[in-house]
Amino acid sequence: MWKIISGIFLGWTLGSNDSANVFGTAVATKIVTYRTAILLTSAFVILGALMEGEKCFATLRELSNLTPKDAFWAALSAGITMFVVTYLSLPSSTSQAIIGAILGVGMVSGITDFSRLYKIVACWVLTPIGGIIISFILYHFIGLFFERYITSPQKRSFFIFWGLIFAGCFGAYALGSNNVANVTGIYVGSGLLTPFEGILFGSLSIASGTLTYSRKVMMTVGRGITPLDEYAALIAVLSGAITVEIFTQVGVPVSSSQAIVGGVVGVGLIKGAKTINTRTLIEIGIGWISTPISAGIISYVLLSLFL
Repeated sequence: MWKIISGIFLGWTLGSNDSANVFGTAVATKIVTYRTAILLTSAFVILGALMEGEKCFATLRELSNLTPKDAFWAALSAGITMFVVTYLSLPSSTSQAIIGAILGVGMVSGITDFSRLYKIVACWVLTPIGGIIISFILYHFIGLFFERYITSPQKRSFFIFWGLIFAGCFGAYALGSNNVANVTGIYVGSGLLTPFEGILFGSLSIASGTLTYSRKVMMTVGRGITPLDEYAALIAVLSGAITVEIFTQVGVPVSSSQAIVGGVVGVGLIKGAKTINTRTLIEIGIGWISTPISAGIISYVLLSLFL
């Protein structure tokens, strides 16, 4: 069972990085306190994993049937990669990290099925696009609802506050349901853990990262891309959550970072492209590209050294 230690480490890095996508905009706009955000995120990540976490296990299992030893090195490589990008305060993709690590291990052991990779890569591309499209639709649809039925400032503030709480909790639920497979799916596929054990260990490790080391990336998501008012924060979080939950039903673990960044960019485009911090967006994009490559190289080197 010691082999799952690297998976727990990976889950901790996922929680410290990806939990920022859930309440980052709400915390940055000071509508929700950081303490409230991390407590709600932790609770609903666990709930989402318990309710729907098993749906994405099959995708990782189909890509490569790792041995428990291979799973250890893959999770460790992905965890190291995610720790580095989290230290740099950049939102990144645990999905890309673990897939890159699996491919690196597979290149050494020769067991990776590259023919199944296209489905995952296609979903990676569609995730931020989906966030942009959904945020665009929600921004105008909910805005129209506000204009007709929520006219007073007091009612508007009340609606936005509880809307952000709901959207954040829904986002945390979607994160747990979709991303717990990134943490322990390879252990379930290798037979080291049962699906329930994978869900339990994975969700608890994600929650631990949320509670201990999530503030830095939360500020990057909430402030660094484009200035957000309260309404825009609500739209960004809700669109990211809906995007991730859609891919959970498809059975593909995707990046909640890409989903929420897509949501934030969608709002920024509505407000005017000049409001978007292009430099921050480029840095995030570089992180997305380098994450699977770095994880793949690390896993390849580690497995080659200790094979």
